Amino acid sequence: MENRILLRKNTPIWITTCALFMALTIALSSFGVPVPGGKLYLCDISIVTAALLLDPVSAMLVGGIGSFLGDMIFYPAPMFVSLVVHGLQAYVISWCAHNTFKNKPIYGALLGVTLGTIILVGGYTLGKIYVYSTFEYAMTKLPFEILQGVIGAVCGILLCYGAGLKRIYERMVLRHHQ
Repeated sequence: MENRILLRKNTPIWITTCALFMALTIALSSFGVPVPGGKLYLCDISIVTAALLLDPVSAMLVGGIGSFLGDMIFYPAPMFVSLVVHGLQAYVISWCAHNTFKNKPIYGALLGVTLGTIILVGGYTLGKIYVYSTFEYAMTKLPFEILQGVIGAVCGILLCYGAGLKRIYERMVLRHHQ
């Protein structure tokens, strides 16, 4: 499928898809899996999945605004960190998935989710140092940030490429534009 089809904005399918993924991101931000010293959030699953399907700007909006709203509603302290980190994470994943390794798009997706996980871990670690004013607190959360990024990356890849969500989405978009 041609990437220009994915870039058409302000169409009903684009608005609906972005809204759906923002809602999923907010919902998955509303609860966490208890881990030592806090909770593990699953919002990265929807962010990575959206980034693999949508163009970079749409993915950035979904990741940044969706996680910002989720944090604003349920846990406001890191909401601006989430806006920047998840927005950048989604943009990079989407850009790599749609613009690298044209003959093997799964490789572009793997590169994107790897870079996205690095952005997530690094961004949240620096953000927690700033928000909570302590390096030690951020370091205690580091293993769980890594785990959250890996879970989001693996689940997003499996949903899009393993379960065929990417193929279904591309057919839906093509049908809509014919």
